[in-house]
Amino acid sequence: MPIYEYVCMECESHFEELVRGDDAVACPDCTATNVVKQFSTFAVHGAAKQPSFGGGGGCCGGSCGCGH
Repeated sequence: MPIYEYVCMECESHFEELVRGDDAVACPDCTATNVVKQFSTFAVHGAAKQPSFGGGGGCCGGSCGCGH
């Protein structure tokens, strides 16, 4: 089950919700169903390649400028 981010168009509350299929989503603060799914920044970065720490050693590999 994916977790989606929403904003309520009635009370402007921002929240996350686990959603199954076509389940209706309601605001946890005001129970309105007038909600809009937000573009998740996690989804944008989550599909990207693995971070590089230069040299494969993190700070101990010298990439932080510690001189080792």
